[in-house]
Amino acid sequence: MLYDCSLQEIGAIAGDHGLDESYRAQQIWHGLYSTFSTIDQLTTIPANKRQSLSEDSRLSPSLTLVTESKSVDGLTTKFLWRLPDGYLIETVLMHYPSTSYQSTEPATDDAADDEAIGRTTVCVSSQAGCAMGCGFCATGQAGFDRHLTVGEIVEQVILAARAAKPHRVSNIVFMGMGEPLANDARVWQAVQRLHGDVGIGARSITVSTVGMVPGIRKLAERTLPVNLAVSLHAANNELRNQLVPINKTYPIEELVEACADWIASKNRRLSFEWALIADTNDRLQDVEELSALAQSLNAHVNVIPLNPTPGWPTVGSAPAHVKWFVDSLRSNGVNATTRKNRGTEIDAACGQLRASHSVAISRRANNQRST
Repeated sequence: MLYDCSLQEIGAIAGDHGLDESYRAQQIWHGLYSTFSTIDQLTTIPANKRQSLSEDSRLSPSLTLVTESKSVDGLTTKFLWRLPDGYLIETVLMHYPSTSYQSTEPATDDAADDEAIGRTTVCVSSQAGCAMGCGFCATGQAGFDRHLTVGEIVEQVILAARAAKPHRVSNIVFMGMGEPLANDARVWQAVQRLHGDVGIGARSITVSTVGMVPGIRKLAERTLPVNLAVSLHAANNELRNQLVPINKTYPIEELVEACADWIASKNRRLSFEWALIADTNDRLQDVEELSALAQSLNAHVNVIPLNPTPGWPTVGSAPAHVKWFVDSLRSNGVNATTRKNRGTEIDAACGQLRASHSVAISRRANNQRST
């Protein structure tokens, strides 16, 4: 498929269409990754050759748009894509208004109040579904289908970049469907391509994980200084075993050690993600445990008001309680912020749009069978 092709492979395909392999490959590559053009928009290629190239199945896109939802304020757009084998994945495009505030946090989707950063962020999926089984996550509840290819990851950014125009995509967060470090090799190849060919700075790319310790250690050895965000959600093993099952394999003690090694290697601030669940991980005990853990690593804590997922019993903490939780962390000397809910009305939390679409299809099928 198109974005899974290497430069050399594109050159060979160009040669099959009677074009100079080396010269035309560079033109096509520049168009794909710098101007985000489709094959038939590459005006540097003769029109008849553009047509034949665009009809070549080896250069077909991998992602087909199923549906697109835009928030009322126009700042958030969620895309549901169908892969060639029929599986569905999601991508979210988020615009943040520019003000005079300048954040000292990593340029990710979780910095400060997100009111002043003046950036455009793409949240990408790394897998179709997810095998981690976190009960409060719509994707985790749906199960695992397969890993995404390098091209399927990169193409999400390309298509979002087209939709973002005239704004330029400035940040990438691997916080969509799937566990990025379970698909480590392909995710890292995608990071390299997004950095080297699309031009996204490494410090503007964030890789999230629920705690895949081997992947964190690999990330510490990688050359590009990307940001690391750990989806923590509980600061003791008993509760984390319930919320994040991978903790049974890599308990908090091992996770903290790996994070400390990553910090020592990259000299970057670590971010903890904490989805606040009512009467579960929003108690004073949780504040104290999280504060101690965050302070031991000088980590930033990003508190996430849990988006409601229709059909699932998990309930997020009330807004007033979210504020209390964050204020309590700050009183303990923790650098803590609240992530704004983006596009709740368009099912913008991970897996929600796919779940809603699947439910709608199931209902239509049942209605058809009953008539």
